[in-house]
Amino acid sequence: MTDGTDRWHRWLLDVRFGGDPAARQEDLASFLYPVRDEVLDQARLQPGETLLDVGTGDGLIAFGALDRLGPSGRVIFSDISRDLLDHCRQAARAEGMLDRCRFVLAPADALAGVGDASVDAVTTRSVLIYVKDKAAALREFYRVLRPGGRISLHEPINVLMSARDPDRFYGYDTRQVRAIAAKLEALYESIQPAGIDPMVDFDERDLVRHAEHAGFPTVRVDLRVTVEAAKHPVPWERFLRISGNPLVPPLAEAMGRVLSPAEIDEFAGYLRPLVESGTGQERRALAHLTAVKEPGRPGRPG
Repeated sequence: MTDGTDRWHRWLLDVRFGGDPAARQEDLASFLYPVRDEVLDQARLQPGETLLDVGTGDGLIAFGALDRLGPSGRVIFSDISRDLLDHCRQAARAEGMLDRCRFVLAPADALAGVGDASVDAVTTRSVLIYVKDKAAALREFYRVLRPGGRISLHEPINVLMSARDPDRFYGYDTRQVRAIAAKLEALYESIQPAGIDPMVDFDERDLVRHAEHAGFPTVRVDLRVTVEAAKHPVPWERFLRISGNPLVPPLAEAMGRVLSPAEIDEFAGYLRPLVESGTGQERRALAHLTAVKEPGRPGRPG
């Protein structure tokens, strides 16, 4: 997909699903819609309130909130991608909801354009994994909330999902082609170094600590870790077009960067049957954090 939009827009709407609209719909139904509903359930929205959806992306959470908030409710769509905000603005206009929406171009840790004590709830889904200063982001969430306001944050805990097992690549057993897989792992590691990159420099305990330090007196985190001895089968050509996040290249591009033609043939010949049969291990670790700002504290914690 080379439509001139930024990498966040391209990944979220296309590359994440390998350019397969049917795969996108399947993921929405089986995973993303349930996550959206959980995030909004935990935000405890009331009709007429204002929600700030940070890192709104394609508006999955934000548009779901509009249905719950009723005709007098408002949603602020916030993101670092102007292209994604434009996408959401067009969708809101098409649905006749534009007058209930506001769009703010800002990172999670510096929410310029969102006033102190101006919203009733803040939501995120897979946003803080891209934010280096997560403590600043939590302080911003506290700042913009009205007294009694809530946050509902859903974040992957990648240090528990990525076991850094040298015998596995994307969950597939690659011991027979370990040397080739190691070249690909080294490329991804150079882009997102372990312990340094925001995706892999925190766990659920850090989220709790940041929320407490931001001033939230009531904090709860639920961690769900699942390990399954099988993966969902994926067509090989689609697998080649997928990247794990917007910052890393799809597998086909990664192989072209660091492998010789002979290595590509050997690696693909070994891995393709595993991918297409789902012969691998699936790991997920997801944290859902909720917190409440105490009544009577409109500003920053003292």
